[in-house]
Amino acid sequence: MDMKTSSDVSALRIDGSRLWQSLMELATIGATRKGGVCRLALTDLDKQGRDLVSNWARQEGMSVTVDQIGNIFMRRPGRNNDLPPVMTGSHIDTQPTGGKFDGNYGVLAGMEVVRTLNQHKIQTEAPIEVAVWTNEEGSRFVPVMMGSGVFCGAFTLEHAYNATDTAGKNVKDELTRIGYIGEQRCGDHPIGAYYEAHIEQGPVLENADTVIGVVPAVLGLAWYDCTVTGFESHAGPTPMEIRKDALQVSTYIMQEVVAIAKRYPPYGRGTVGSVQVMPNSRNVIPGQVKFSVDLRNVNDETLDRMNADLFAYIDRVRADTGLKIELERVSYFPPCPFHPDCVGQVRQAASMLGYATMDVVSGAGHDAIYAARVAPAGMIFVPCKDGVSHNEIEDAKAEHLEAGANVLLHAMLASAVAI
Repeated sequence: MDMKTSSDVSALRIDGSRLWQSLMELATIGATRKGGVCRLALTDLDKQGRDLVSNWARQEGMSVTVDQIGNIFMRRPGRNNDLPPVMTGSHIDTQPTGGKFDGNYGVLAGMEVVRTLNQHKIQTEAPIEVAVWTNEEGSRFVPVMMGSGVFCGAFTLEHAYNATDTAGKNVKDELTRIGYIGEQRCGDHPIGAYYEAHIEQGPVLENADTVIGVVPAVLGLAWYDCTVTGFESHAGPTPMEIRKDALQVSTYIMQEVVAIAKRYPPYGRGTVGSVQVMPNSRNVIPGQVKFSVDLRNVNDETLDRMNADLFAYIDRVRADTGLKIELERVSYFPPCPFHPDCVGQVRQAASMLGYATMDVVSGAGHDAIYAARVAPAGMIFVPCKDGVSHNEIEDAKAEHLEAGANVLLHAMLASAVAI
């Protein structure tokens, strides 16, 4: 490859129309009538999407490696291939009523970085890689972020293989069926640094009229199932003072979940999103209520205090009402601060390119969380229309996607030491 000066490298820009065209072509695989995409993990449509992206990589001279959980690693060689690669990527599986950009943008922005480097004959010291992580969404198989989770050792390959969908089909058989069960052991793939570009999936950037979100961290979360057991009886003859109304007691706890989040600003989050009332009859006092609790914050100490507040409040309600209240933690992701070097490279690239930036802590999970366990990592956010994601109307402006890909290009170049 031809040698380029540092000024040549700083002038590099990706081709925004080419990026947009790639996004629209991938979006035809599983396209929905409302303009979104339904491409569930390990379906025939997922295979078509994987094949398309892998073929694009091979056309750019990249080698393609697949590991045992189906993660795809597409490599552009560097001058020193003994160095661990500077990696970017995301996922191409979607929600059942998903959009064109969630995950897909991160993969294809990485592909556009490679196309730009090839077009301008730029050689990097370290290799450049683009990853497609398996089953990030978790809409067909759980756990979510499956491929990156197995990769970093958050859970075992066997656990992932045995996960089944609603039809009883398991991950291992479906990976085999679509031809994406690789030979490389999960985790036996070095990463020097990892960057992920993503639509924000929230309204902060759009509301601030800002193009680039520098992501210093991802909120940690604690999920609980709460079960309140009272006693069902007839709504008419039973006096108020002797009722054991599981729903009314549950509402006290639900309101406290929101109050706890408000006590720990600016990143406190508290949500009750799922409620089951039994027997769920108009004229029967509810005898049992099960509901979800979702608490989030940006650091361990604060999230721990929120959890302690919840347990203490439930103890008081249990003592005051005499009702049986059970709280079971069903999932926990610790807060994920990204590496200062990667955050700094994103900030520096955006500044060099002249883009308006602001720090945006991610409230959603991403594969970068697990990548950060094994390598320095960072993220780049761009706005999405009305902050809507996981929806067929999900939308983003082409110029914002282009800006994010330009930041990704220069952050990766800085890490890979362009020559």
